[in-house]
Amino acid sequence: MNEFTFCPQCGQRLERRHLFGRERGHCPSCGFIHFRDPKLAVGALIVQEGRVLLIRRGVAPRIGFWAVPSGFVEYDEQPRAALAREIAEETGLEVEVGRVIDVFPLADPTKNGVFLLFEAHPIGGRLQPGDDVLEVRWFQPEEAPWDEMAFDGLDTLLAYLTPSGNRER
Repeated sequence: MNEFTFCPQCGQRLERRHLFGRERGHCPSCGFIHFRDPKLAVGALIVQEGRVLLIRRGVAPRIGFWAVPSGFVEYDEQPRAALAREIAEETGLEVEVGRVIDVFPLADPTKNGVFLLFEAHPIGGRLQPGDDVLEVRWFQPEEAPWDEMAFDGLDTLLAYLTPSGNRER
């Protein structure tokens, strides 16, 4: 994200000042300070009956590659609610979002951020690809397209699965 030139609250030109340990945009009129916050993305490892759920991406980046259901947290959402929304949008499933499995750097090199991987369990809905997904499919862990994953690090999901589909650390 680029630095602001003008204050988003009052429109005054921002000045550069050393605040809170680094140079930041500061508004001399209303006191606004521009903090460049990282993006927060969430995704889910969904395992049912020994199978893992993956989606084939229909949007950039990495169209046609496989990923876990995932997306960005909006400014007014909590991570678990955002993930439940993303899963419903991408797969048609309603889920219960469980614990955080792991934390990764955001794989998109154009954005600075963090990816939280949760476990989730289907509780309803009907499996169908959303408008930004080409395909949604259950895989036995040993048959999943791990070499066709959209983002680095997602192939490590194998470390969380045993042959029976249960998590393992």
